[in-house]
Amino acid sequence: MKKVGDPPVALPKIRKEYNDTDRKAVEKNFRAKKILVCGIGPDEYNRISACQSAKEILEALQTVHEGITQVKQSKIDMLTTKYELFRIKDYESIQDMHTRFTSIINELHSLGKIIPRNKLVRKILSVLPSSWESKVNVITEAKDL
Repeated sequence: MKKVGDPPVALPKIRKEYNDTDRKAVEKNFRAKKILVCGIGPDEYNRISACQSAKEILEALQTVHEGITQVKQSKIDMLTTKYELFRIKDYESIQDMHTRFTSIINELHSLGKIIPRNKLVRKILSVLPSSWESKVNVITEAKDL
């Protein structure tokens, strides 16, 4: 950008006016855009195809996936409630239950809410079916959570 007039107004430079710093900035922006575009799928591409800079792409993706602060906090609250109310479903395998639990925890982690490992272990132990009671007792008595 260059400043022209009084009061100064920022206008884009034409290529002939670029100096070495401008060329390096354009090259870095191109590389960053290329990395971002290559790392997303076709649905995501449609969201960012009109963006002119890597910064615009990153902001658009952050808004879509994290949302603004209120949306992010709402997602955290919803996932925290899911975590607190988490129970094993009837006829659900331990592996399926663990996958569901891990999905909730990973989403919370991606939004910046980290639950300590010992709380996660206690939560899993508390939701196991009664057939696992003897194993749960041994684990909790070990006090190595």
